[in-house]
Amino acid sequence: MSRALFTAAVLLGTSLSLAAPALAKTAYDGVWLFDDTPPTPGVTMIEVASKGGRIEGTVTTRWYGPVEMLNPRVEDGALRFDTRNINDRDHPTRAWSVAIEGSKAHLKGRIWESDIDVAGYRGKAKDARARAFKFAPPLPALGAPIPSKLAATPPMGWSSWNKFAEHIDDKTVRAQADAMVATGLRDAGYLYVNIDDGWQGQRDANGVLQPNAKFPDMKALTDYVHSKGLKIGIYSSQGPRTCAGYEGSYGHVAQDARTFAAWGFDYLKYDLCSGEWFYADADTVKRSYYEMGAALQATGRDMLFSLCEYGRFDVGSWGRDVGGQLWRTTGDITDDYPTMAKIGFDRNGKPEWAGPHGWNDPDMLEIGNGGMSADEYRTHMTLWAMSAAPLMMGHDLRETDAATLAMLTNRAVIAVDQDARGVQARAVRKAGTMEVWTKPLADGRVALALFNRGDAAGSLAATAADAGLASVTQVEDLWSGTKSGTLPASYTVPARGAVMVVVGG
Repeated sequence: MSRALFTAAVLLGTSLSLAAPALAKTAYDGVWLFDDTPPTPGVTMIEVASKGGRIEGTVTTRWYGPVEMLNPRVEDGALRFDTRNINDRDHPTRAWSVAIEGSKAHLKGRIWESDIDVAGYRGKAKDARARAFKFAPPLPALGAPIPSKLAATPPMGWSSWNKFAEHIDDKTVRAQADAMVATGLRDAGYLYVNIDDGWQGQRDANGVLQPNAKFPDMKALTDYVHSKGLKIGIYSSQGPRTCAGYEGSYGHVAQDARTFAAWGFDYLKYDLCSGEWFYADADTVKRSYYEMGAALQATGRDMLFSLCEYGRFDVGSWGRDVGGQLWRTTGDITDDYPTMAKIGFDRNGKPEWAGPHGWNDPDMLEIGNGGMSADEYRTHMTLWAMSAAPLMMGHDLRETDAATLAMLTNRAVIAVDQDARGVQARAVRKAGTMEVWTKPLADGRVALALFNRGDAAGSLAATAADAGLASVTQVEDLWSGTKSGTLPASYTVPARGAVMVVVGG
């Protein structure tokens, strides 16, 4: 059965025959989705079919599958079967049991470390307990492109994930908002205070998602952030579980959009996560994002829609059509030069995708987290600004030192990122470990960046031809602040460093 068909409506306790005509069926015939016991963020899917008294089935977990059920049978009121474990010589099979109590199915089995990847269980069996979900209604068809008037320039702000991961709380969000104002970051253009994964609680009897105890009053929190002249964002996933294992929007997409709007949020990051189980090809991924994009629009509230599906299926070519204003072009960034450089130089999205109301997103800024040198962080900021990338900080704003603040609030560098023309820079020349990038600006000038990707300082000239100009009569060095009427014979660029200038003819 194809993954596209997994989205067919299947109610708990009912059966969906996978083999027709069925001569004999069990109570387990159908497609069952089980939410693995926390802290596992994944899900397990079991497909069962029977005819003529013979049961067949497959099992798909977060880590493998689909694999064939071995010796499936109904014994003692439960469906029992094994799966082959080809990677474990000592335990060549795993035993599973599915029981139905009333209208609910319960999964039990011996799950091993290789399946769940939970630290502390290596080499030890773990009993799984899970509750079954019902399947969400089928995804809507792709309709007309969803128009956007938001994000004329790349959004700027702060996100909780890189520093606080799922340990974020109301107090910390308020403190970051306060710090954004006190440090002058708000006045430099950083406006969004975004709560990433870890805020979710459980759904109430009506299916309305509630925040967990760390967020006692979401409306009061958004009101507080708004009172500071800032905007606020929230996070979800189209899967049953988010990346950190919290409640996702699966089966509750329109309902969650209305909840986020009622709370007063201005931004939604929508992360594929466990949605990969059901939306694994270009068509279903697009339609799953379209579903939320349309739901956000239907609320009547302006909310930026951030697509986080790691750059799959040329997302920049369709991100706007599903209502997105920014879309991740890569996996998660980490606070080290090799990862940052690989993303910024090589995986920053096609320039033709970027422009007003739609931006390639190479992930958050790591500046201020301490894993890179000043020159490496300057490269980071230069790359993101030249790329017209969203500028989302990821450090604790309360601990911003003077050097970090100066880098993040450099108005001339920010102006290049926020230029109204919205052009994403391109590399126009490479010489060994050195690269020259160019970005035309709305006022007719051109931003040039000289990057040194090597481990030793180097020299490189910038020319009028690099900027597409016949001659250069004005030069502004954006990091030093110096101005002149001509380009120097060459620039010395530090190891893993950058020079950034704006030139005019």
